Amino acid sequence: MSPDVDLTVPKPGHHVLRERLLALDCKVFEFAAASHWPGAERVLPGLSRSANHGVLWFATAAAMAASRTPRARRAAARGLASLSLASVTINTLGKRSVRRPRPVLDPVPLVRQLKRQPITTSFPSGHSASAAAFAVGVALESPSWGAAVAPVAFSVAASRVYTGVHFPSDVLAGAALGAGAAFAVRALVPPRAQALPPARPRAEVPALPDGAGLVMVANTGSGSADRVRALRDSLPAAEVVECDPADVPAELEKAAARARVLGVCGGDGTVNAAARIALRHGLPLAVLPGGTLNHFAYDLGVEGVRDLSRAVQRGEGVRVDVGRFTGGGQEGIFLNTFSLGVYPELVRERERWSSRIGGWPAGVLAALRVVRADRHPLEVQVRGRATPLWLLFVGNGTYHRMGLTPGRRLDLAGGQLDVRVVHGGRHPAVRLLAAALAGPLPLPHSRLRPSEGHPHPAHTAVQVGRLRLAGVAPGTLLAYDGELTEVDGEVRVEKLPEALTVYRPPIGG
Repeated sequence: MSPDVDLTVPKPGHHVLRERLLALDCKVFEFAAASHWPGAERVLPGLSRSANHGVLWFATAAAMAASRTPRARRAAARGLASLSLASVTINTLGKRSVRRPRPVLDPVPLVRQLKRQPITTSFPSGHSASAAAFAVGVALESPSWGAAVAPVAFSVAASRVYTGVHFPSDVLAGAALGAGAAFAVRALVPPRAQALPPARPRAEVPALPDGAGLVMVANTGSGSADRVRALRDSLPAAEVVECDPADVPAELEKAAARARVLGVCGGDGTVNAAARIALRHGLPLAVLPGGTLNHFAYDLGVEGVRDLSRAVQRGEGVRVDVGRFTGGGQEGIFLNTFSLGVYPELVRERERWSSRIGGWPAGVLAALRVVRADRHPLEVQVRGRATPLWLLFVGNGTYHRMGLTPGRRLDLAGGQLDVRVVHGGRHPAVRLLAAALAGPLPLPHSRLRPSEGHPHPAHTAVQVGRLRLAGVAPGTLLAYDGELTEVDGEVRVEKLPEALTVYRPPIGG
């Protein structure tokens, strides 16, 4: 027995409300057919055809991604994910559940009619669902891009009635389904704006309406030229110093001697160098993301020049925690993460091969070489016993999983180190994958040893204020904020609560 329903087939008994709604639907369709919208005959049929198979929306997403702003790229990805979910739902459930014939084209002027008429059932409108899903998905991530896309999406939906291929109720149902798909995607992958860290503890920082007093050191090796130009336009009185990567530390020191606010534009490693100098001089730090990943800036809520300029002009700042490590005569800080084991080894292998075969191939080769090694990259003493480890990760603040997305921090002043361990043993690739799939969900009361009753034998998580490791072998690699160094002997990691003052844009400002 087929579950399909044909809305045009009369059923036994009277269905007054249904009949009235269908009659109203037909009247609205005939009214649209008899109406003449200025310019619509030249635009809407072509626009409707361009949306076939989502071509229009894929092209729009590509144009958004070409803007090279993180928010635009995320909005484009969210729009396409919403569109995909809507399309799957329409094709598997929607059109199979209600087999409604297409409208009769007699009242529609020939000039409006599509050359190729659809052969699928009419209810609901797939084009309207895709248009609404894409537009709402984009708007949930970036309201400004959503406002730009919305008129196009509305026009595509309206074109389906104007060209005579759908009844108005088909379009409304499709649009509702598409919007629902966008909200379903949001539930699985929340927008970044939903997970901004709290605007506290607030800090007193200078308000610089035109940027006077800000000295921004920009790392030219990170490809930040476009952002530097935009910063000069937004804060014309700010001083901007562009320099090669090797000269960044020296230029930061010079800038700190004359600045009211120390600024830095670059990746996480460059920001780390600026934070050390800002701490030493007691200066607030203004961070403009200019590298590849920019974890600290993005977790802070600064995605570009507009965000930073707004914070600097209004004098909006917060205090954030800093991690500090010592070991083997080395001392440093980290704003994001500190790690021993597989990851530093992978970074070293990747750097060794990247100049020969390129970045991505080098990364794949490095991962294969590291996980196939016949030795554990790290062995430390925990509670007086030698313990082999594949990975020791320490986060400056707790990393949370947001829906299905990778972990990020919701509080940059939580006072805790987020420690995660992948224990030694056979099948390192399986262990690392298991730890990754488990997600950054802290497991309370862990002791960093699976043999002491921890529920998972492969990996452990714990939040602490400080960490001490003994028996670290000479030459052990340590990675912090993307930088590498070597440590040995005893390694100590501690938290410096609310040690650094940084500019942060106000939420909704």
